Amino acid sequence: MTIFRRTLLLLSASSVSLAAPLAAEAQTAPGGSEGFTGRIAVKRADSVPAFPRRPEAPKGAPNVVVILLDDVGFGATSTFGGLARTPNLDALARDGVRYNRFNTTAICSPTRAALLTGRNQHQVGFGNLQDIAAGFPAYNSIWKKETASIARILHDNGYSTAAVGKWHNTPQWEISSAGPFDRWPTGLGFDHFYGFMSGEDDQWEPHLYDNTTPVESPQKAGLGYHLTSDLVDHALRWVDEHDALAAAKPYFLYFATGAAHQPHNAPADWIARNKGRFDGGWDKYREEAFARQKRLGVIPANAQLTPRPEGLPAWDSLSPDQKKLYARQMEVYSAFVEHTDAEVGRLINEIRSRPGGQNTLIFYIVGDNGGSAEGGLDGSIANEAASGTGGQASAATQLAQLDKFGGPDVANHYAAGWAWATTTPFQWMKQVASHFGGTRNPLIVSWPGHTDVPGSVRGQFGHVNDIAPTILDAAGIAFPESVDGVKQIPFEGHSLVPTFKDPKAPEAHREQYFEIFGNRALYRDGWVAAARRPYLPWKLIESGLSVYTSDPATDRWELYHVDQDFSEANDLAGKEPAKLAELKAEFEKEGLRNGVFPLLPAPVGAPGLYDKAATRFAWQAGIGQLPRNALPDLSGRAHRFEVDIKGDAATGSGVLLAEGGRLGGFALYVKQGRLVFENNAYGQSHQTVVAGEALPAGPLTVAYEYVPDLATAKGTLFNPSVPGTATLYLNGRQVASGPIGKFLTAVGAYSEGFDIGLDRGSLVSADPAGQARYTQTLGEVRLLLK
Repeated sequence: MTIFRRTLLLLSASSVSLAAPLAAEAQTAPGGSEGFTGRIAVKRADSVPAFPRRPEAPKGAPNVVVILLDDVGFGATSTFGGLARTPNLDALARDGVRYNRFNTTAICSPTRAALLTGRNQHQVGFGNLQDIAAGFPAYNSIWKKETASIARILHDNGYSTAAVGKWHNTPQWEISSAGPFDRWPTGLGFDHFYGFMSGEDDQWEPHLYDNTTPVESPQKAGLGYHLTSDLVDHALRWVDEHDALAAAKPYFLYFATGAAHQPHNAPADWIARNKGRFDGGWDKYREEAFARQKRLGVIPANAQLTPRPEGLPAWDSLSPDQKKLYARQMEVYSAFVEHTDAEVGRLINEIRSRPGGQNTLIFYIVGDNGGSAEGGLDGSIANEAASGTGGQASAATQLAQLDKFGGPDVANHYAAGWAWATTTPFQWMKQVASHFGGTRNPLIVSWPGHTDVPGSVRGQFGHVNDIAPTILDAAGIAFPESVDGVKQIPFEGHSLVPTFKDPKAPEAHREQYFEIFGNRALYRDGWVAAARRPYLPWKLIESGLSVYTSDPATDRWELYHVDQDFSEANDLAGKEPAKLAELKAEFEKEGLRNGVFPLLPAPVGAPGLYDKAATRFAWQAGIGQLPRNALPDLSGRAHRFEVDIKGDAATGSGVLLAEGGRLGGFALYVKQGRLVFENNAYGQSHQTVVAGEALPAGPLTVAYEYVPDLATAKGTLFNPSVPGTATLYLNGRQVASGPIGKFLTAVGAYSEGFDIGLDRGSLVSADPAGQARYTQTLGEVRLLLK
């Protein structure tokens, strides 16, 4: 018998108090936050131990999996009439039920905020994207404590919870190793998070976090890695660990892919399978998808196909080269969607095969908004931010690089015509919250034994804020009046559970407002009033200040009777002025209640990670990668970097500092004893300035200085890249100077940051010397703004 066991036996047999005798009566502990249910007395014999009771989910509560794809329009997948072949989604639809009047918010962060809380996006603080927060409560990207997430509610009721994939709902100024972390997934109710924090990321070389810790990123491109596969592997590993360690608890898994957001990264063999399938163009695509949708029964027989919007060219008007380029863009996008279907199908099939798999309620939302027109009329090979700084490539430039599409060397996106095509049969696309082309996305619900008439279509109006109340209803969990002592705003959504078995269940969600970038609408009892802003969604960045400065009061309102006009094809504003006035007044009422006003608040003045008045910054060499917004935007701005080499400069080699990655940035490094500055413009061109002499022995301060040829330019959201001159210095003495065509820092490289001594993400430099860790000891690094 061990000493530990003997001691326990003696203690349990003894009635002698271990404490000094006290003249005090036994008393019940106050409990505090633990709610202690035992008894505390002076003597152990009079005391009753009790551990806090862990929350338990209702008996039989299902596991819940919510799957959300990115930038996939209503008519993209074969399940809803599109050409991207999605056999796994088809199979899920056959086993479950399809919803063809389900709606999102028309853009990323707001859809996710509404989905995860059951409230309207403005109530949560996400009236627009995390990236363009504005100084009003509904737009500041600060998740409101009054809107606890569905994950937190489930967690407090005995569920294990995990978020895997895209997040995009934490203030940008809080995404760093300094925190705070209370508005990260793990601070909002998720036990575990694995994924990326931004709105888009490279699928070959992503920037991932494990909970709140950055994942060291080996150079994965070309090694068979793909983010979607990695996310599925991680999600299944989490499920298996949950089953091994907490099998008695149900789990909630929120799985949000980066697919099929730009960049359209897809394996080459999947792209090859799509060759020639889109040569007919977007006009023919819409006509054929529309016919398939009617055959599938996912749109009513009397639905009408809406016309092409002004500004989008007819396919027949294009040149042969344009058709070749645009068809290839869609081949890659389709491959991306098909690959995603295979991987998400693997996730679903594996979950179904595991213990409890048949009691798993799956919500599959096919897109967080309509198809994305943000690639512009020609498509692009640079991300949207880079396009806003001058990185937009011509059709001819793109055509010369068709063999790179889908791979890591370009950030390809399809032409806006395909965004319109994949939202068949509706008008418009992503961003345009006034019309169903922006907001209408398919939903499939699968829960074996809990849905009748598998494969049938549900026509009740729904919204992403319906998912949270549906989960609680299915699990038998009551909505909490307060969380952490904060009174909760009631759900705005309504449970869909009555529709699971009754296709004709009454429509519970009878009214819903929509608003993004001032594009706005109000749905009520089968009618929609809609006002679209005058800018074109494929010219959002190009339109710049005009989006924010034009007067929404001048916008024209349209009216649709969508109970009879599924696709919003017939504007009744002129025929039904009283109904239009009624719905416009209701939009204003709802807008005031939800914090929608003022429309289009300017995205300026948000907190940052650095002192915006400072002109001098200093860092030590031992720090990890800094987020790009931890230092000023240097595009088009005169500046100087100085690096102290503490070791022997003559024998050192490798990276001194780098910002950005494969798709754009700059690096300062030492190659064969000489100082080198390399500028990477959008991954399309590399320019170097090389010192004319070797570095001397011993400690040394090296520097580079950039001076733009033009006066400092300021963009609406991004500073434009401009030509300039880079000059190199050794201990303050100039040793080289040369022209730089476009200096843009890291804006084109997704979440790439700033590194010292090693380029930790994807690699800025095309030279092996500019990719290696520096071999000597570094001291302080300084940035001086001119």
